[in-house]
Amino acid sequence: MFITQAFKKETDFSLILLDFLKYLIGSIIVFLASLIGQIPLGIAILFSGKTPNSESDIYKLFDSNLFLFLALLSFVFAMIGLYFVVEKIHRQKFITIITSREKVDWKRVFLSFGIWFLVSTVLILSAYFYDPSEIIMQFNLVPFLILVGITLLLMPIQTSTEELIFRGYLMQGFFNLARNKWFPLLMTSVIFGTMHIMNPEVEKMGYIILVYYIGTGLFLGIITLMDEGTELALGFHAANNIVASLLITSDYTVFQTHSIFKDMSEPSMNFEVFFPVLVLFPILLFLFSKIYKWSNWKEKLIGNKQTLQSHENSIFNQ
Repeated sequence: MFITQAFKKETDFSLILLDFLKYLIGSIIVFLASLIGQIPLGIAILFSGKTPNSESDIYKLFDSNLFLFLALLSFVFAMIGLYFVVEKIHRQKFITIITSREKVDWKRVFLSFGIWFLVSTVLILSAYFYDPSEIIMQFNLVPFLILVGITLLLMPIQTSTEELIFRGYLMQGFFNLARNKWFPLLMTSVIFGTMHIMNPEVEKMGYIILVYYIGTGLFLGIITLMDEGTELALGFHAANNIVASLLITSDYTVFQTHSIFKDMSEPSMNFEVFFPVLVLFPILLFLFSKIYKWSNWKEKLIGNKQTLQSHENSIFNQ
């Protein structure tokens, strides 16, 4: 099982807590690595000669392509930090936080990417043709081509870093602590959602928007546990952010880019915000379950004591 690949056989609770301490230390190291990756952005802000008072002010200091490049650079360092933590502190092979398979199943990654990229593109185009006054075209060839290069180079690293931290590293860490599956699933989803609390859209739309982010984290956690690997989550997350970068932007989202379209509407809380969580994600779960013939949902998402005990015994006997 994917979630058990970092499982430790200790039964003494103090030793379990001591092992979990490694995950806390590892998380701090990854965070510090990301801060190192933000040094170029900090230097650029200093040389701009201006003092931003908020995150939105930082966006206005640079061309959006330059800002996107500098912002995404921190995830390169975070990924390096994560690799160091997994390989050197936990003494695990890095692939164990990616998948339970012998190697990454790229067909799963590209299938998930393709499905969500197609769905997102259709929804955006439908909204544009339905009401062109709210979504306008702002296509500018040269800045867009630069954006494509930055996005395709760095955006997959950003999304993969987040997925491997939450659906891989922390999911396995919380499993070692709780010895069940529902707690890691809920904890990583809540932490993933609240991580977006500083996004500009939260300020505009209120904390209720966190339901969308937590719901997305829950969806990504479910497909990771059911599919015994992060491949589907990696593909989905990459498609989601690449579409947000290349196809549509707005003045109140975290990605403000030279995209093809721009949303001019006033942000508001309506059913469209919850539509993916309540409608699209369940449909995707059904689709993936049929494609990959998922079964034993209760055991894979909750984990009963008998199943976990049998897994522990198999480890002890190795």
